[in-house]
Amino acid sequence: MLSFDINGIKQCQRNRYPVLLVDQVIDVTPGKSARGIKCFTYNEWFFPAHFEDEPNVPGFIQIECLVQTFIMTFLCLDEYKGKKTNFASINNVKFRRKIIPGETLIIDAELKSLKRGLATGSVTSSVNGDPACSADFVVTVPDVFSA
Repeated sequence: MLSFDINGIKQCQRNRYPVLLVDQVIDVTPGKSARGIKCFTYNEWFFPAHFEDEPNVPGFIQIECLVQTFIMTFLCLDEYKGKKTNFASINNVKFRRKIIPGETLIIDAELKSLKRGLATGSVTSSVNGDPACSADFVVTVPDVFSA
């Protein structure tokens, strides 16, 4: 199994500050699965606006954390490393709890299929063992998908 710190993540995927959200990707089985970690602090750019009296992580940020972990299941493979990715679809999204500053999101991604630049899979996440959010993704790798 592999693991990636922030510099390793940047070598595999193209997301950069302020949208590179996942802090670590650990327990990676290339072409199969990955576990991501995101530690939320009040210093995140979105907390003051969402919401001042009750800060919590917006849904789109949660989804982006999930997909950034998901794409590491295949972007760590030599033939895909550093390639651009695009959403094709997001399905079965479920938000099960509010995530607040100081909490750590643990993200588990499973790659179900990767054929000709089209990746499908499922991702779940939790905070302290409590389910947080989940989704099914279809992501394309344009350089491979359009060839």
